[in-house]
Amino acid sequence: MLIWYGQFCIPTVGTDVPLVCRRGFCYTKSKQNFDKKLDCEVCALDFQTIRPPTLKELFMEQLLDMILRGDLKIGDRLPPERQLAEKTRVSRSVVNSGIAELEGCGFLTVKPRSGTYVADYRRNGNLDTLMLVLKYRGGRMRRDEIRSILEVRFALEGLALRQAVPTISDRTVEALRRELEVLQAPADIPQAVEAAYNFQHELALASGNTIVPLVFQSFRDIIYSMWERFCHLYGTEPLYQNNYRMWLYVKERDAEGAVEWLRQTIDECMNGSMQIDY
Repeated sequence: MLIWYGQFCIPTVGTDVPLVCRRGFCYTKSKQNFDKKLDCEVCALDFQTIRPPTLKELFMEQLLDMILRGDLKIGDRLPPERQLAEKTRVSRSVVNSGIAELEGCGFLTVKPRSGTYVADYRRNGNLDTLMLVLKYRGGRMRRDEIRSILEVRFALEGLALRQAVPTISDRTVEALRRELEVLQAPADIPQAVEAAYNFQHELALASGNTIVPLVFQSFRDIIYSMWERFCHLYGTEPLYQNNYRMWLYVKERDAEGAVEWLRQTIDECMNGSMQIDY
């Protein structure tokens, strides 16, 4: 076992010679030579690159915070871009770009020769609006947002099941079974979530409806976030069991049974013993 110590790694047993880290291994250093390679549990970890936020992201976050807190209300006019740039000490191009993105997400409205106004994002927003709000909250969703997304999921997946199950091919049933094998013994939660998503997306594709898979794909990040929350609370086994029982209905070409099971599992997440509120 090796322990990171400053810019060196020191083994807990064996030798007290400092070790120099190179690409996930540590080497004992004798004068100018690296003469022994040792596995390092710490240095071999997959650390992620830390990226600081850009000035544009910081500017947007400040405006978004003021809007969501209610400091800036619907209809309020923002100061001119030059004044915003001076107050926040960023360039006008940063301000202009940030405002344009917030307008695209429904938070602002830019009126030529009039100014920039706070908009009703609930009325003018889109999926990007929800993603930006979730990012602002650190990925956390409110109870009403979770409920709304689950209701949309039931409508979309219910439609897909009614269209796909009666005539689903043996090949698709087998493809679903392979995703279940991954979900039954996943290496970690992300792998379980990916397998569950692939299972549901395969059913959406099998529906023959050209729009349902595209809408399902557009909710991918949100679905991942909710299932990760579910697995952290209850483990991956309930997720596997839910999808396995769904597969049994699909295998028997029982569309109504599949839809009813979908309704029960979603109701458990909204009102039952497996709620995923934060």
